[in-house]
Amino acid sequence: MNWEDFLKKTEKLPVIYTENLYAGDTDILSMEVQISRWRKSGKITQLKRGIYVVAEPYRKVSLYEPHLASILTQPSYISLEKALEYHSLIPEAVSIYTSITTKRPKTIKTKVGVFNYRHIKASLFWGYNSVTVEKQTAFIATPEKALLDFFYFKKLRASISYIRELRLQNVECVNTKKLMEYAKKFQKPKVLKAANIIKDYIISTLKEEKRL
Repeated sequence: MNWEDFLKKTEKLPVIYTENLYAGDTDILSMEVQISRWRKSGKITQLKRGIYVVAEPYRKVSLYEPHLASILTQPSYISLEKALEYHSLIPEAVSIYTSITTKRPKTIKTKVGVFNYRHIKASLFWGYNSVTVEKQTAFIATPEKALLDFFYFKKLRASISYIRELRLQNVECVNTKKLMEYAKKFQKPKVLKAANIIKDYIISTLKEEKRL
């Protein structure tokens, strides 16, 4: 397969799986050689073994990075700071995509982004929704789970002063009832304490906004 044929075959695909390219091709070795050449020349970018994206100058489909985070390690869902940014709960833009997985922790560095994975036990792998953008599906923590995951993994002592340092905003998107229900499922006193402080902060913030 030459480069032009390759582009025609993959032009509608945001992510390329080499196993799909090899399907029905009797000359797999030749295809592997071509893939290696295109990677070395910068025409395609390897995300991990067997998974590639076409380099930006040749790309006809926009990449949805949260989708990449969700497929590079499965199962996984985006949480912590990146999910807080997604829900507009914090003002800062976050460059690293941090996801939660039941598999081993790791970091995957690629030309299209850095994807960090934190391990969690299976009993706490919940509290996320699927989001699809341009036919690319990602899994992202709910606002409530993202906040609780943050304090669970960061091992920080929750306090009103620290919550203020986070500069939480748009707190009306957090369901405080769900927040408390989720916190109890962690069965961790520090997470429950964090949830109570967050709830009090949200209630006081919303009351203050009503006065203004």
